[in-house]
Amino acid sequence: MKLFHRRQFLHLAAGAAVLPAVSRIARAQATYPTRPVRIIVTLAPGGGNDIVARLIGQWLSERLGQQFIIDNRPGAAGNIGTEAAVRAPADGYTLLLVAAANAINATLYDKLNFSFLRDIAPVAGIIGVPNVIVVNPSMPVDSVPNFIAYIKANPGKVNFASGGTGTPSHVSGELFKMLTHIDMIHVPYRGQGPAVTDLIGGQVQVMFGTMPTTVEYIRSRSLRALAVTTATRWEGMPTLPTVSDFVPGYETSQWYGIGAPRATPTEIVEKLNREINAAFADPNMKMRLAQLGGTALPGSPADFGKLMTDETEKWGKVVKFASLRPE
Repeated sequence: MKLFHRRQFLHLAAGAAVLPAVSRIARAQATYPTRPVRIIVTLAPGGGNDIVARLIGQWLSERLGQQFIIDNRPGAAGNIGTEAAVRAPADGYTLLLVAAANAINATLYDKLNFSFLRDIAPVAGIIGVPNVIVVNPSMPVDSVPNFIAYIKANPGKVNFASGGTGTPSHVSGELFKMLTHIDMIHVPYRGQGPAVTDLIGGQVQVMFGTMPTTVEYIRSRSLRALAVTTATRWEGMPTLPTVSDFVPGYETSQWYGIGAPRATPTEIVEKLNREINAAFADPNMKMRLAQLGGTALPGSPADFGKLMTDETEKWGKVVKFASLRPE
């Protein structure tokens, strides 16, 4: 009997010792964040990734009462910053601005020190931005069917520009080639800016560019838009058709969201998800997202996780089809 009491006492004592630690963790999660949070951006300041991160970082700072600091970690097409997020403590104080490039890189690079889908937990989607097929006005085409017919009549004679090998603007063109069985020559540039300059100048004939990069040139008629690449039309140009109106199954976009190291507590992930989703009901935030040429991506962590998975699988097929290798 005495032995039983002793064992019972030791068991209860051990449990009591754990309780303060458990309650501290629960309390920390309930009051999160209690100090500044950093959002790693895998590209240099000034680009779309950086703008989206700063926009959502400012929103979270105002909502949660702590600074959300942007930490730009450019290099290796975004893999350096992604690995920094993967290796960070999973405590909610390091987040990653996830983008379409992460899904492409998962297959494009075969010797990464991490697995994008395994090591980054989805938190929330933020915005999807359409790409748009734009051509030099000298090209005798004004629709996607005419464009396809022209290239089939001139195989290997049409050059399509991109912001670099393996970038979203590149793989968007490769997906188009794969689904339409056409032959275009890829011409990579160091960023979309130089690519657009040469497209306007006539050195290349077509580009699958982002809407924010090309929209002013479309409006000034320096470039001719044929279609947007998203599944639905862009409200900023509602008369512009989608590629999928003519090429079933075609859909691409630049998309952004927030991820975190895999073991980040569920309570913190859900809290961040709620606050980010709250942004989409705010008139000022809705206006800012519209100015970026995008559409909000509301939903649960699981919804964003599905987008990450679907996009990784899709681009994996395109990378293998086109036998792409990093520059």
